[in-house]
Amino acid sequence: MDIDRYLVAHQASWDRLEELTARARRGIRRLDPDELDELVARYQRTSTHLSYVRTNFDSPALTIRLTRIVAAARGVIYGKRARTVRAVGEFFTTTFPAAVWDARRFVVASFLLTFLPALAMGAWIANSDAALEATAPAALREAYVNEDFESYYSSAPAGQFATEVTVNNIQVSILAFAAGILLCVGAAYVLVLNGANVGVAAGLFVAAGEQPKFWGLILPHGLLELTAVVIAGAAGLRLGWAIIAPGDRRRTAALADAGRRSVVIIMGLVAAFVTAGLIEGFVTGSALPTWARVGLGASVELAFVSYLVVQGRAAAARGITGVLGEVPRGWDDERGWDDAPTDGDGPTEGDGGGTAGPQSRPVALTAR
Repeated sequence: MDIDRYLVAHQASWDRLEELTARARRGIRRLDPDELDELVARYQRTSTHLSYVRTNFDSPALTIRLTRIVAAARGVIYGKRARTVRAVGEFFTTTFPAAVWDARRFVVASFLLTFLPALAMGAWIANSDAALEATAPAALREAYVNEDFESYYSSAPAGQFATEVTVNNIQVSILAFAAGILLCVGAAYVLVLNGANVGVAAGLFVAAGEQPKFWGLILPHGLLELTAVVIAGAAGLRLGWAIIAPGDRRRTAALADAGRRSVVIIMGLVAAFVTAGLIEGFVTGSALPTWARVGLGASVELAFVSYLVVQGRAAAARGITGVLGEVPRGWDDERGWDDAPTDGDGPTEGDGGGTAGPQSRPVALTAR
C-alpha cells in the first residue's frame, strides 16, 4: 500500500481520535462509556499505524503527526504518574528484552568478536615465552600479577570506585554503539580491543600460575559487564549492517529502523552497567571468600541472561520487536469503528538481519 492510499484508509480514524482526545482533555466525563471504549481502541489502533508508518514509509511529517496524536491520547488515558510507571515497567519487561532478542544474530557476532581475540591472546601469552616477554618487563609483570591487579579494586572508596567504573563502561557501550555506523568496523574494533585486553590479563596470570586469583577477581563483576559490552556492540553492528544490507528499503529508512531498536538496547543496558559497577565497587575487592564473590557474579549473570531470553522470546511471540510504543501483533478492533484491516493495521517484523573518569580525560575504549 502506498502512502496516499494509507492516508485515505485511516485519515478519518485519526481525526476521530483527535476529536475524542480533545474532548477528554476538557474533562473525561464529557465522554460516555462507549466513547471511552472507542478512545482506547482508536489509541491502540493508531499506535499500530504509527509503528507501520515508521517502518514502511519515509514520511517524517506523517510520523510526527501520528506520534503527537498517540502521545496526546495516551496522556488522557493513563494520566502522567500512571503513564510513567507503566512505561518504565513495559520498557524493562517487554521493549528492552524484545530489542535484544530481535538483535540476537548480532549478539552472536559481537560475542565472537570479543571472545575469540580474548582466547587467542590469552593462549598465546600463556604458552609463548616470546609473547610473554613482549608484553612488559619481568618486574612489571610480576608487580601486576602479585599486587597491582588486585589493589586496583580497592584503589578508591567503594562508592567512588563504583561510580567511576559505571560511567566508564556506559561510555564504552555508547562508543561501541555509535562506532557501528562506520559500516560495523568501529564497533568491531572496540569489541576486539576489549577482548584482547581481557586475554592479555588472563595470559599473564596463567603464565605465572595464578589463574585462580585472576578468575576470583574478574568473574564477580566481569560476567555481567562483558555481557553488557557484547550486547552494546551488537547494537552498533546492527546500525552498520543496516547501511551495508538495507534489504528492499532505502538505507535511511533501514538505518532509522535499526537505530530505534539499538537506542532501546543502550538505554536498557544502563541498568546492567550500574549493577556491574556496584558489584565491582563493593564485592570484587571485598573480604568475602572467592566462592561467595564468584557465586554472586554467576547468579546475577544467569538471572540477566535468563531474563533477556525468556522475556525477549515472549515479546517476539506477540510481535514486539523492541521499538518504543510498539503494540502486539494481531491486535484487532472488535468494536467495528474502523473498516476491515488493510496493509499496516499490524506492526511489521524487525529487520533483525541484526574505564574513564572525569570528562576532562579522553573517552576510554575498554571496559574496566
